[in-house]
Amino acid sequence: MKIKFYLFNSFIIESGDKKIAIDPGGDFSFSFKTLIPKSEWEGVTHILVTHGDPDHHWHTDRIAMVSNAPVICKQTMVKEISGKKLMLGPRKRGLAFTTMINKIYPLSVDQTIEVDGISITGIKTTHGCLVVKIGPFSKTLYPGTAERVGYGALGFKIELAGKSIVNLGDTILHEAEWQKIKNPDVLMLPIGGRIPQNTMDEREALKAVEIIEPKLVIPTHYNCRIFFSQNYNPADDQMFKAEVEKMGVKCVIMKKGALLEY
Repeated sequence: MKIKFYLFNSFIIESGDKKIAIDPGGDFSFSFKTLIPKSEWEGVTHILVTHGDPDHHWHTDRIAMVSNAPVICKQTMVKEISGKKLMLGPRKRGLAFTTMINKIYPLSVDQTIEVDGISITGIKTTHGCLVVKIGPFSKTLYPGTAERVGYGALGFKIELAGKSIVNLGDTILHEAEWQKIKNPDVLMLPIGGRIPQNTMDEREALKAVEIIEPKLVIPTHYNCRIFFSQNYNPADDQMFKAEVEKMGVKCVIMKKGALLEY
C-alpha cells in the first residue's frame, strides 16, 4: 500500500488497482489551488470527502469528472432535488446543493458499505468552531446544521487489501464513540486545534491514539497556511510523535508530497 500526503487532510492511497483520494480540497489562498496535483486526478478510482469546507471539498466534482470515480460522503452532503441526487456545491456560498455527481454513495455514522471491494464505515466526527482573522478584526464561525463551516463532518474506516485505515478529517475529540474503533493499521488524525480549536490539539489527539490503539499514526491538519496566516493551526509534531511512540505506536510525520509505503 502507498500513501501520499498533500497537506491539510488530502491523501492518495493506492493498493492494487485502487486509488483513493481523500479530501480533494484547495489550499487556503485566494485561488484555492488544488492540493492533490492534477497529475493524480485521472487515475483516481474512489473519492472520500470528510466535510464540505474548501480545503477538503473544493475540487471534488472536478476530480470526479476527470476520473469518473464515485464519491463517498456523509448523507447530509447530498439532497434529492427534482428527482436528482445533488451534492453540496464545492465552490458555492452557504448550503447550496447544486453539484451533479455521476456516482455518489451517501453514508451515515456507523453504517458500512462496500464499493468495488472496498469496505467503508462512517465514524462520528464533529468540526470545531473556526476563527477568521483579518487584521485587527476576527469572527468566530460555529458549525451547525444550517452553517457551512464543518458541514457534513464524517470520518472513515477504510478496509482494503487486508489493511484498515481510519481518517478522522477535522474533528474534536469523541472519547465514547471512538471506543469501538480498535487497532487499525493506520490512523490519520488532526492535531492543530490548540489555538483555533477547530480540531483536536496534540493532547486530545494523543488521547484518541490511546483509545483507538492503531499500529501507525499520521498527524494531519496542522501548521497550515491560510490566507494571511503562515501558521493557522500551530502544533508541535515532534512532541506529538515522541508521545505516540512512548505508547509503542509508530508515528510518521509526512511533508507535502511525501510517500509512505506500508
